[in-house]
Amino acid sequence: MKIHEYQAKEILKKYSVAVQDGIAVKSMAEFDKALAELQSRGINQFVVKSQIHAGGRGKGKIYDVRNRENLLLEGGVKFTTLPEKATEYAEKILGNVLVTHQTGPEGKVVKTIFLAEGLDYKKELYLGILLDRAVSKNVIMVSTEGGVEIEKVAEETPEKIIKEWIDPAVGLQNYQARKLAFALGLQGEAFKSFIPFIKNLYRAYEETDASLLEINPLIVTNDDRVVALDAKMNFDDNALFRHPEIYAYRDLDEEDPLEIEASKYNLNYIKLDGNVGCMVNGAGLAMATMDIIKLAGGEPANFLDVGGGANKETVANGFKIILSDPNVKAILINIFGGIVRCDRVAQGVIDAAKEMAVKVPIVVRLEGTNAREAADLLAASDLHFEVAKSLKEAAEKVTSVLKN
Repeated sequence: MKIHEYQAKEILKKYSVAVQDGIAVKSMAEFDKALAELQSRGINQFVVKSQIHAGGRGKGKIYDVRNRENLLLEGGVKFTTLPEKATEYAEKILGNVLVTHQTGPEGKVVKTIFLAEGLDYKKELYLGILLDRAVSKNVIMVSTEGGVEIEKVAEETPEKIIKEWIDPAVGLQNYQARKLAFALGLQGEAFKSFIPFIKNLYRAYEETDASLLEINPLIVTNDDRVVALDAKMNFDDNALFRHPEIYAYRDLDEEDPLEIEASKYNLNYIKLDGNVGCMVNGAGLAMATMDIIKLAGGEPANFLDVGGGANKETVANGFKIILSDPNVKAILINIFGGIVRCDRVAQGVIDAAKEMAVKVPIVVRLEGTNAREAADLLAASDLHFEVAKSLKEAAEKVTSVLKN
């Protein structure tokens, strides 16, 4: 689960992590009150920040929601020392569409603004924490190249990314915190400020069951304080039952409607841009299925893992989600019968296809327990399935029917 920057900062403040002060607002009436509140705190520099679940907000473009060809503003994050200018920026951003390199051309409507204090700083750094699955350890990554996409740094100057792996048995050690501070070139008061900062940040990451915690940029202010100027946090969905206060941060407006619908049925669904709907049991098999569809010349329309216990109801719900995407022109069902019996899945496919009056071509590949019985059921049905024996054949058949 993803959350907004202002929500991540609310969490980090609870762990005594130094963050940029600010107030989240959802209307211009709230904005005016927030502006007055920050001024009463002695703040005279302001940053108006769009809040969407996408990166590149500062380099994005704001378009009129009523006429998406009308460019209102360059950049979804604006700095000013003038209160009236901050209000002008807010009026152009709030309720309009922000397009970044991560949103795609359709962009996202900005429904929340974070009005934050403007800070003077002399360094922009990068800091990220995530799980390195290859070694089963959390890894802290830092770089002196802050304020830019870390992917670009990794591609062009990978030597500028320093990594420190944390032993889960002992946690982050003081010598590791100092090592990271040295890697960032910190000295004096900035060095002293960084040590408790990184220790509290790592504690926040672990105790909230975060899957990603990224600070970009991490700044060193002119008075040598280390502060999180931005904050991005993602969380392990499987651990959210332990954190109802974090789950309450979920913003359904930022999620794809089909993915929300799929979550109601415990289906693992991610919408993509292709035209081949995929229904598979097992995440690894689903990934392999998408890969082979692309190798055959097709484009997957989704990732859909129906899980190991696929049945008639699961299949029916899967069909419903897949067919809700108007881009889907064919469906590939690829099930390996280990725990689940292939004949039961086949009957579920037949019943669901009849009930939903599916009109797009369906290619089915069932392998494993009772696969032969499943093939007999599909052949005996009055529906015209394309049956494949191998994954390669299934991918070739589904791309072939699209051309007919």
